[in-house]
Amino acid sequence: MAISKRELAQAPPTTYPAVAVQGVGKAYGPAGTAVLALEQVSFTVQPGEFVCLVGASGCGKTTLLSVIAGLDRPSAGTVQVNGSRTALLFQESALFPWLTAERNIDLALRLRGVRKAQRRQETARLIELVHLTGFGGRRPHELSGGMRQRVALARALAQEAQVLLMDEPFGALDAITRDLLHDELERVWRETGVAVIFVTHNVREAVRLGDRVLVLSSRPGRVVAEFPVNVLRPRRLESPEVAGLAAAVTERLREEVRRHAGAATASQ
Repeated sequence: MAISKRELAQAPPTTYPAVAVQGVGKAYGPAGTAVLALEQVSFTVQPGEFVCLVGASGCGKTTLLSVIAGLDRPSAGTVQVNGSRTALLFQESALFPWLTAERNIDLALRLRGVRKAQRRQETARLIELVHLTGFGGRRPHELSGGMRQRVALARALAQEAQVLLMDEPFGALDAITRDLLHDELERVWRETGVAVIFVTHNVREAVRLGDRVLVLSSRPGRVVAEFPVNVLRPRRLESPEVAGLAAAVTERLREEVRRHAGAATASQ
């Protein structure tokens, strides 16, 4: 049963999930020739939980994040965000190149209506939170890729987001930088208590970061498997526990890709 907005507003913040996706479908194009990107997607994310989504290319992961963020409307089903803001981070940091790191963060605060004196204090706090003290006056082209993603994360948190939607935010980074940012993201997640929905093609990354890993089918995207990650934190990509669970998730993905390829061949 869908949760009404009135119930969400009146309930204590921990009563309901941070995000509830129920029977969501998304089709593009006119009836009869529409392409079905998502079909009957259902899952919940608890406050403060870290959930990773994996699936083959084109399975609708990015579409699903756009629907949860409110940037796109579902063709069917409902999405409920429990009285909190969402912030969406992409593979590219999408910073304004003419603004410094501090002013990129300040802009998000200004759009919330935060007064100037408070903005200065909050910007300094967020810069420190993402370990960029001393770099606030730099413009994006003066920062490394990893540093730009830290600024983007700080800007997302400046929106008072309690749900972070992350679309392969580390996909364009080298392996060492990505590994360091895993540690940083986990630290910020613990310190802020935000819920995270993290899309990635990297199965080890998903197991390294997530409390749960959800596997999406090939198009149309559905949740076909769920893997709880019962590995103590802090985790390492190279640890046997992470590698073992990642192998199981990868095999499930292979099964799904083979099933989809077989179905496509049979329909020809």
